[in-house]
Amino acid sequence: MTTSPLLSVRDLTVRYGAAQALFGISFEMPQNSALAVLGPNGAGKSTLARAVSGLVASSGGEVRLDDRDITKLSPTAIRRAGMVHLPEGRGIFPGLTVQENLRMALVVEKSAREGALDRAFEIFPVLGKRRRQQAGTLSGGEQQMLSLARALMVSPRLIIADEMSLGLAPLLVDVVFESLARARAAGVSVLMIEQFASRALAFSDHCLILQRGRVAWSGATDQAGDELLRGYLGEAAAA
Repeated sequence: MTTSPLLSVRDLTVRYGAAQALFGISFEMPQNSALAVLGPNGAGKSTLARAVSGLVASSGGEVRLDDRDITKLSPTAIRRAGMVHLPEGRGIFPGLTVQENLRMALVVEKSAREGALDRAFEIFPVLGKRRRQQAGTLSGGEQQMLSLARALMVSPRLIIADEMSLGLAPLLVDVVFESLARARAAGVSVLMIEQFASRALAFSDHCLILQRGRVAWSGATDQAGDELLRGYLGEAAAA
């Protein structure tokens, strides 16, 4: 018996007024998988993430999650269906404590679950130690960890991680990837938009390379060699 893909995107098109940003993007993500979406600046990576999660309206095509058409659903409805978008910029409340941030995630979802806080602190012990600390005073890596913990509390099927390592020091980038690895270990699939191509490929099963709003290449990550990456991304981005 063939298992249907967790996420299926077919001929997705996005326009910003007269300008077209995405041109017929198609791909699938199997259950329990990780997909790296790579490309130079302006390729359409974040637009793709925002269109899939409902933050940007598509002008054509279809998005299906667990074989359910979510193309026209609101971002809130898509989140409740099991997809969580972690945008660039962390998306936390800096003036609230770590614990208050986590509780806010449950209030927004109207799905307070027994033991949800305990599970978050079990996955990310450092957050348990900082539970009464204001989120804005955490390190950059800890803030990304908190953002991911907020997502995991609502038991998502798929996380879209949009440039979570942007602007972080190398040691904090390690923290971000370790946190995403914990999410995968918990059975969550990850669609990753990432500036560090080699790290993203090492983490993921499949790769999608965008150029000017189109799919330039797609395939298994072990097929995305250095020469291919340099050809599509340039020397610096492929590193």
